[in-house]
Amino acid sequence: MKDTQTKIVLITRRTRLDELLYRHNTLQQARFYVESLGADFDEYVEEDKVYNKSLTTCSAHLSPLGRVQVIDREFLPNFLFGPDDVIVVIGQDGTLANTLKYTPDRPVIAVNPDPGRFDGTLLPFSPSDLPLIVSDVMQANFDFSEITMAKVELSNGQQLLAVNDLFIGPANHTSARYELSIDGNSEFQSSSGIIVSTGLGSTGWFKSILTGAIGVTQALDSQPHAQALNQAERYINQGFDWDSDFLYYSVREPFSSQTSSTNLVFGMINNSNPLTIVSAMPQNGVIFSDGQVEDVIQFSSGISASISTSEHKGLLVI
Repeated sequence: MKDTQTKIVLITRRTRLDELLYRHNTLQQARFYVESLGADFDEYVEEDKVYNKSLTTCSAHLSPLGRVQVIDREFLPNFLFGPDDVIVVIGQDGTLANTLKYTPDRPVIAVNPDPGRFDGTLLPFSPSDLPLIVSDVMQANFDFSEITMAKVELSNGQQLLAVNDLFIGPANHTSARYELSIDGNSEFQSSSGIIVSTGLGSTGWFKSILTGAIGVTQALDSQPHAQALNQAERYINQGFDWDSDFLYYSVREPFSSQTSSTNLVFGMINNSNPLTIVSAMPQNGVIFSDGQVEDVIQFSSGISASISTSEHKGLLVI
């Protein structure tokens, strides 16, 4: 019998075809745009068809279990979850990351709608798994992976969590200027911004930063840094654990001058050794997390940001 008391929140995302239709209004105009660039429009159509078929299947499996409310991930920042809501995500890994940020300390079920296209490292279930796994979650009989999140706290009281990474820097292509402090050391820096990465995000932006750094170092044949290179290569291949009680910060394209230094460009952050950044950007300084530039915090001159691991965790049902 259907449990009318239980609400199941099904979180979706726009497909690439949805995004094209939003921009170009009609299917014909969207097709013309894509094909004029030499791309295969039929691939967009097929991807959309597979996603919506999986979404229909998910809804059919969930409806007998409770009241289903479908929301697009763009509404997550303002959505109020009930204390007993069951949370299901259908989408790519990024959709799950966006969801975990707004549902700390709550189990989240992630469904891969299209295994033929998406590796779905963070999406352990298929639509057909939902009746069993949702029932298990309702009965509090499930296993989960704990995911460490980053937390930034501003001196003006604002806070933001990150599941994958934080970006601190300019909203455009100008230089970020700020004072960075960690482990008892401080320096004034000019760069294109700072990335703070979690264990979950260590196979994404963090990996790209290390790959670029290793490429430059090897090109310069810097043998004294062999040990650091070995550590970086290990992180590139494996990342670090999702539940690690530390983060890493990386300064992008640091610039050395008479007024800026480059000694503190990479390192570990934990709760006993937080990272502090004081903005010297009179305008266009921002902080956002997990690529969501729509949910941005302004980071203007004089504002201080303290970054550490969050006391809240993401809980991915497995």
